[in-house]
Amino acid sequence: MNSGIERVARAVPTLPLVLGVTDGMLNALTLAGGALFHGNGDGPTLLLALRVGIATLVTATFTMFVADYAERRSSLVRAARQLNLTVRGQLAATNLGRRAFHESLLAMTVAAGASLAGAFIPLALGATLPGPSWTVVALTVGMLGVFGWLLGGVLAGRRAIWACAMTLGGAAVTVIGVWLDIA
Repeated sequence: MNSGIERVARAVPTLPLVLGVTDGMLNALTLAGGALFHGNGDGPTLLLALRVGIATLVTATFTMFVADYAERRSSLVRAARQLNLTVRGQLAATNLGRRAFHESLLAMTVAAGASLAGAFIPLALGATLPGPSWTVVALTVGMLGVFGWLLGGVLAGRRAIWACAMTLGGAAVTVIGVWLDIA
């Protein structure tokens, strides 16, 4: 059973996963922070969670694909130059170029799903839990800290430093989100 889980874990690219989850939670804090602190008293709603989740999904999808594919293609162009290939883009036109495209699609899919989950889950939980709306902020910042703790363990780093950095980053983004008061 573990070998199947390990195989899936190896297949999921780390950068898009971490970027997506972190981006989703930070977008939730930025876009919904003002509504959660300055709102009309309705508090978070599932519609707000869905709207913010879709916004993060769209931006993560586009940004991740463009950045990842550009990085992969630029590596192929550099390799072709180092191999003294005479036709520009010759290496990118091979199976390596198609593989780069497919790997970028995978990275995009992982980042988009992780970003949607990172934004939607804390806001949706906040919409269903009783209490003041600012508890959603505390929940999201706490989830960032837990994610940092997990990252520290997976990356063989100092868990406490990862958790503190992610928590402080979430708190800073919340302050900016409340100040911007977007949603």
